[in-house]
Amino acid sequence: MGTDDKATSVKSAERALGLIEFVSEHDSVSFGEILTELSIPRSSAHGLLQTLTASGWVAHDPRTRQYSLGLRAWQIGQNFRGHTDLLGIVRPFMDKLAAGVGETVQLAQLDGVNNVYIAISQAARTMRLASSVGTQLPAHATGIGKTLLGLLPPAEAERRLRAAAPLAHLTEHTVSDVDELVALLDRVRAEGFAVDDEEYISGCRCVAVPLPFLSDAHRQMALSVTMPTSRTSEQWPADILGQLRATVTELEATIRP
Repeated sequence: MGTDDKATSVKSAERALGLIEFVSEHDSVSFGEILTELSIPRSSAHGLLQTLTASGWVAHDPRTRQYSLGLRAWQIGQNFRGHTDLLGIVRPFMDKLAAGVGETVQLAQLDGVNNVYIAISQAARTMRLASSVGTQLPAHATGIGKTLLGLLPPAEAERRLRAAAPLAHLTEHTVSDVDELVALLDRVRAEGFAVDDEEYISGCRCVAVPLPFLSDAHRQMALSVTMPTSRTSEQWPADILGQLRATVTELEATIRP
C-alpha cells in the first residue's frame, strides 16, 4: 500500500469513528446533520453510512430517514471489561461514602477535555443529576473535571483547553477563559481538590479529589460528592472534603497495602 493509500485509509477510519461517536451522542440524527456537524463530503458520508449500516454499527430508519446507534455497538460494549475489576473494589467505598454524607458520589475518568462518569452511588435523598454512567460533561465546568485536568502535566492540560476553545459558558459562575483555568488548575494541584460551585448547573455543588494511585499517563481518575446548593452547610466544601479524603485514604490502603 502506498503512502497516499495509507493516508486515505487513516482518514476514512477517523471519519467512521467520528461518525459513530456523533451518532452515539444523540437519539437519532439526519443525514444533513451528519454533513453539517462532521464536515464530511456528501459522497464520503453516503459510503461510510452504507458500510456502518451494513455492519450493524449504525441503524437507519427508512420511515424517518434518521440514523441511530446500531446493535453492533451495544454488542461490542458488552465485551468491554476494562473497569469491571476496578469497580468491584471501588464501589463499596463509594456506597459507604454516599450513605455517610447522604449525597451522590461519582467516579469519573478524563477523555480529552471531558469527564466521563464510570460509576455513581446514590444516597437515599438523591437529587436529579445531569450526569449518568457513560455521560460526558465538559471538564472545565465540573469539580471532578477540573480535578482530572489537574492530574495532567500543566502544559498538556493547557494545550487541550486551548485546542477546545472557545469553552462553553454554562452559568454565570462558569470559568471559561483558558488563562483563568490554567491558573485555577495550578491551585487545584496545590490544594489537592476542586469544586464546582454552580458552574455546570445552577443550584448544584460538587467537591472532588484525584485518585493518583489509579491514574497514569493514559488514564486520570477522580472521585466527587455532588449535592444541591440548598443542602450545603456554611463549612462547605471543608465538611464534605474531609470525609471524601478519608474514603480515598481507605481505598488507597486497600489497593496498595
